[in-house]
Amino acid sequence: MTWIDISVLVLYFVVMVAIGIWSMRRVKGQEDYFMGGRGFGKLLQTFAAFGAGTGAHEPVTVGRTGWTSGLSGVWSALMWLFVTPIYWIVAVWYRRMRHLTLGDWFVERYNSRALGAAYTAFAIVFYMFFLSTMFSAVAKFSVPLLGFEELAGIDIKFYLIPLIALIVILYGVLGGLTAAYYTDLIQGVFIIVLSILLIPFGLKALVMEFGDPATQGIMDGFAIMHERVPSDYFSLFDGPSAGEFPMQYIVSLTLLALVGIVVQPHFIATGGGSAKSEDEARIGLVVGNFLKRLCTVGWALTALISLALLAGNPEIAADPDRVWGVAAREILGPLNMGLVGLMLACLLAAMMSSADTYMIVTSALVTRNVFAAYINPDADEKTCLRVARTTGLLIIVGASVVALTMADVFGQFKLAIELPILFAAPFWVGMFWRRANRRAVWATIAFSIVFFFVIPNILPKVMPSLRSNSDLTQSTLLVTTTTKRSATAADVAKHDAWVKATELAKENNDEALMEKMGDEPPLAEVGEEIEVIIKSGGKSVFWRGGLEPVGDIILETVGESKEGNVSVLTQRHTTAHTGAGAFNVDFLLYHWMGFDLSQASKATIESLRLPPRLFLPFMVLMLVSLVTKRDRKEVLDRYYAKMRTEVDPDPEADKKKLEAAYADPEKVLNSVRLFPGTDWEFAKPRPKDIIGFLISVAVCGLIVGLMVWLAGIGG
Repeated sequence: MTWIDISVLVLYFVVMVAIGIWSMRRVKGQEDYFMGGRGFGKLLQTFAAFGAGTGAHEPVTVGRTGWTSGLSGVWSALMWLFVTPIYWIVAVWYRRMRHLTLGDWFVERYNSRALGAAYTAFAIVFYMFFLSTMFSAVAKFSVPLLGFEELAGIDIKFYLIPLIALIVILYGVLGGLTAAYYTDLIQGVFIIVLSILLIPFGLKALVMEFGDPATQGIMDGFAIMHERVPSDYFSLFDGPSAGEFPMQYIVSLTLLALVGIVVQPHFIATGGGSAKSEDEARIGLVVGNFLKRLCTVGWALTALISLALLAGNPEIAADPDRVWGVAAREILGPLNMGLVGLMLACLLAAMMSSADTYMIVTSALVTRNVFAAYINPDADEKTCLRVARTTGLLIIVGASVVALTMADVFGQFKLAIELPILFAAPFWVGMFWRRANRRAVWATIAFSIVFFFVIPNILPKVMPSLRSNSDLTQSTLLVTTTTKRSATAADVAKHDAWVKATELAKENNDEALMEKMGDEPPLAEVGEEIEVIIKSGGKSVFWRGGLEPVGDIILETVGESKEGNVSVLTQRHTTAHTGAGAFNVDFLLYHWMGFDLSQASKATIESLRLPPRLFLPFMVLMLVSLVTKRDRKEVLDRYYAKMRTEVDPDPEADKKKLEAAYADPEKVLNSVRLFPGTDWEFAKPRPKDIIGFLISVAVCGLIVGLMVWLAGIGG
């Protein structure tokens, strides 16, 4: 990095802190600090949803999965695409709640202070893991740009992560949600720049490196990209890595995201709770998230360009998480225009625009649902603000610690998106079914914690014999797919990069890296026939840490087939194994039902984790609700009447509308009930609801079409 790059970074940090100082003077009370006075319009709501929903881990993750799986790797971030139309509906919920935290919603709906405190504990743990993915991603991105991995013998991440955390704490703690939203507006522009900056420069670099600059322009870079990269890398659903993101896996990730996203704590703010009106809430949430989906298309295209240009880079061969950092350095660095610093500032913006909102939302939960609820119920506004500013840094410090102790960006992300199952069923069912009560909610939370998180880790320790049980140490069939095709330039370069990276790993005696590198890619000249061998399967069904063989590995051939230039060899492990890691206790359900999972792919195994997580908490909640005492009718009437009363942007007028609804809740509810006379509180959809939802579905199709079209240019 040059002095110009460093200047860009310093200027960015100074502006962020200055906004925090400016916003601090506008904070008078909790509603100002936590919700910005509920005065944000469409523009700020859009960029708040865009910024909070776009993390630094996503460009890095798409860069890695795009490198290994081609265009289909985009689903590692684009799985949220088909959730977006639902946002048109749920944004109204958050605005009609009229709360400062989602913890307040659980307190009101289930008439339980303790649920608010429990939700606060969940939020702290959730954000520590979710934010840690972004801190880890920034560290991965920064190392190639800085040019060194250690400083004074200490890994550079131990300097970078605390520094970034400090900046976020400074402006977020000072200015609250107002500072977060105004910085998100600036950072949103930076994220858009991040998403497109490498595309034109990368295409130009392809022409300069492998084309004829005298006769070819930037658009010819697309054709060069197709010449250098194998054709299967341009498939949206069937990538080269044995289908890492097949359709069933995409569907399962989408459903899991849909069920859990509604209880992510920041949605009370960015989901619409801080907007002036319901229309601002809807437009901000939907447009902001579609803007993110468009950026995801840019990330995928950048990954393909990087593969065409940098397939021979040993740094990426050793660690594909570094695709973005190496690409920025190699493509933008030689220009010496401060673009490397700008790119790093853009990635920091993607992280910080999420971290500030998460920090403030967490501080709101601690202040309102723990401090004010249990410690000092009579605390004044100044005391609450002081507590909020003090506790807000907890989430940032905690996330920093997790990021410094874990290094698997996608692994941290998958763990984070599973945590919301603890509160997802109580939220969804509580929104529409009167019979749901707090006793059932506590039973559901307890069941989910024990069944999905405690038993998988404790059971193998209590019953160690499980690890060697032959029925529970089965693995999926090992499938070796051999494809004969002509070698591309990327194939040749990947082999050279693998050799260099392996030699470096041997010099450093890095056995973990050598194992991670995998088998040697085929060696050939461009155009020669090669055999691309992809091995899939052989994965444990019941053990998350895999299987360890007892003795020599013995494989039994199950079947062989050949069609055209593709041959498939299917084998079965006959060796005894012991299980490692946590136990997939939910897979016992499939085992008892007689399902044979030995022929399932890795993606199918991952997909089968969805049904228990999706349905069991809902079943437990509804069954326990049916056999336990109902919550008080007057509490439920008041809650559902409020949720069916449209928000007036004028606070005084809105207050009067609520008082009228509370005075005669049955009148309000009967006017909109879809199923009168039942416990189900579904409201009749309005034309605005239906039209907006259908338009959002159409936009999803357009984004998929855009991605396919862009990837096909020059093909």
